[in-house]
Amino acid sequence: MDHQPKFFENLSGTGKAIGVLTSGGDAQGMNAAVRAVVRMGIYVKAKVYFVYEGYQGMVDGGDNIVEVSWESVSSILQVGGTVIGSARCKSFRTREGRLQAAYNLVQRGITNLCVIGGDGSLTGANLFREEWSGLLEELAQKGKIDQEAVKKYAYLNIVGMVGSIDNDFCGTDMTIGTDSALHRIIEVVDAIMTTAQSHQRTFVLEVMGRHCGYLALVSALACGADWVFIPEYPPEEGWEDSMCVKLSENRARKKRLNIIIVAEGAIDCHNKPITSEKVKDLVVQRLGFDTRVTILGHVQRGGTPSAFDRILASRMGVEAVLALLEGTPDTPACVVSLSGNQAVRLPLMECVQMTQEVQKAMDEGRFVEAVRLRGRSFENNLNTYKLLSHKKPDAELPKTNFNVAVLNVGAPAAGMNAAVRAAVRVGITEGHKMFAVIDGFEGFSRGKIKEISWGDVGGWTGQGGSILGTKRTLPAKYLEKIADQMRTNNINALMVIGGFEAYESCLQLHEARSRFEEFCVPICVLPATISNNVPGTDFSIGADTALNAIVETCDRIKQSASGTKRRVFIIETMGGYCGYLANMGALAAGADAAYIFEEQFDIRELQANVEHLTEKMKTSIQRGLVLRNENCNENYTTDFIYQLYSEEGKGVFDCRKNVLGHMQQGGAPSPFDRNFGTKISAKAMQWISKKLKETYRKGAGKVFANTDDSVCLLGMRRRNLVFQPVAELKNETDFVHRIPMEQWWLKLRPLMKILAKYKTSYDVSDSGQLEHVAMHSPKEAETGAI
Repeated sequence: MDHQPKFFENLSGTGKAIGVLTSGGDAQGMNAAVRAVVRMGIYVKAKVYFVYEGYQGMVDGGDNIVEVSWESVSSILQVGGTVIGSARCKSFRTREGRLQAAYNLVQRGITNLCVIGGDGSLTGANLFREEWSGLLEELAQKGKIDQEAVKKYAYLNIVGMVGSIDNDFCGTDMTIGTDSALHRIIEVVDAIMTTAQSHQRTFVLEVMGRHCGYLALVSALACGADWVFIPEYPPEEGWEDSMCVKLSENRARKKRLNIIIVAEGAIDCHNKPITSEKVKDLVVQRLGFDTRVTILGHVQRGGTPSAFDRILASRMGVEAVLALLEGTPDTPACVVSLSGNQAVRLPLMECVQMTQEVQKAMDEGRFVEAVRLRGRSFENNLNTYKLLSHKKPDAELPKTNFNVAVLNVGAPAAGMNAAVRAAVRVGITEGHKMFAVIDGFEGFSRGKIKEISWGDVGGWTGQGGSILGTKRTLPAKYLEKIADQMRTNNINALMVIGGFEAYESCLQLHEARSRFEEFCVPICVLPATISNNVPGTDFSIGADTALNAIVETCDRIKQSASGTKRRVFIIETMGGYCGYLANMGALAAGADAAYIFEEQFDIRELQANVEHLTEKMKTSIQRGLVLRNENCNENYTTDFIYQLYSEEGKGVFDCRKNVLGHMQQGGAPSPFDRNFGTKISAKAMQWISKKLKETYRKGAGKVFANTDDSVCLLGMRRRNLVFQPVAELKNETDFVHRIPMEQWWLKLRPLMKILAKYKTSYDVSDSGQLEHVAMHSPKEAETGAI
């Protein structure tokens, strides 16, 4: 859509006061949200106040409501929980309590509130807003405030952000803290797996989620658990027998461990609780397996926020301030949230009502409805889990006589193995024979191809790198040999998982179809690269894991710098010519600058950055962090920038440099990458099956696909997963620098600069419109979201 960019310079916060509070249970990433609200508020010249201890602090007033400065939120980005405190508050539930809170806000001229919490906190905020004018009238009658104040502070604006590890709020795909809680769970599961392997044990893990099974479901998907219990999808009658049969079958297949995940609110179809102890006793009595229970408890709420949560919270915080500035007496209280990869504003009460509807549906035993109300992301997770966890007996599987090959191309990326596992298992379920190609197209040309079974890919989700082996070699020089192998092994479809090379490879196969009929088969590319430089998708498998590695290192470096004082670190990230890792790493680590190829810079800008850091050293924040993409400029190398900063900063600060290198490619995949890889791979396999049916020619007895739409890349675009013909993506690609011509994340660049105190202009055309909570149809769950 063509629109004139709309910049927020016209939105001034002069004369406005914003109060920010965190309420309800804490969640990692709340501090990043608080930091973004404070800095964006100050940036637009509003006054910003902390309200300590949630609503309790608002009622108590005094030192609990304090005006803050830019530096007040320094060094909190990497801290879990909330630094301004959160408390359950009984008095705010009474009108007297709210009257006192209104008085405390009016005293400071605060008529804009940003509330970060769960649905209870947000409902309270909405009630407060509805009563506001009545409360002011009452205060005036009691002589506590004058009529002037009643007029001046006539209405209260409220914007909510959902901070909850349970991801139990309808209308938003991810709440702040959910991704970090998944990190904690997966760290524990990965650790338990090694000990369970040693002793052939069964582990029952209890995770949080009293009313919502999101954490249990996604962690079960991400670690390939044998069984999962969640409140929204109780097991059928007789589940005890089916579970025990499945566990013993897995043991018979030489699987040395079983993992069962139980949400704390899990129930059976009669609404009776299923506890982790009950599951353990059942396994011990029926099967005699050595079984242990681990209850994760508050570990899930703790620890440092993940890169995803920091970026999400920073984006939401800035969006919340924009929503407050644009608020009028007629705009309903809204929630800023995420849909796919897009920030949206939704009416607060619509979201709350829908969230309550889910609980009502569960209480009344309407479980199918409860899953649907949870939203398409939840429904997709559940469907994918069901597809991948239970293998049907061979007799029940369809037989298609199609052979599908899977291969990895390019550099290794964490999450590739999860994608291979999902492809193999969905392919087998669909009735195909699955083949694994070792070492990319080079291996393919040498005939390194073998059939791969359901059990062969067990335990692959948590493995980093590429188990199949991967090479950067493109197929162009081996076309004839590859065509021979495809003919010999009768390969009817290809799934290629990899980065820019995978995309280029499939373009080459597409162009070679006129010479080799063997390539006239359905081909699907899944983007998997840490650089996130593949056209046609906002995210690639592996980028999230690399981002977390960068952010973790930056946190440590910042800590060392705050110890020594007056020190600036220059850190080089990977990514080829794509600045995604440098830019997003800078946003998530709270860096002062990020140099990237996509935004050309000259010596004047370098000079300005040095001056900016010199100014910063005069404040209480005496450290600096600068990220540089490896190929951002051939002359301004990391060494050059380091030497320039060292010389210009003499006497004010000293410099250190750090090249992160291949540590960004390694490590166990993050929950996001496991989940993303699993889901897009399952979807791609279903697409391949559909294409095979469409292109099978009965007369010739073979598959013949030669249209552009039979070679596609599956990517996430804004809110949806879309299959795009690689031939069409050619026009969107800069082949010299191996990057897409347009990249969504460049819009977040000003965000990083604002949060680092630079003057900049920020295009807000994408934000602003209040949407409604959409009830989706079951059909949509198949087509759309992540």
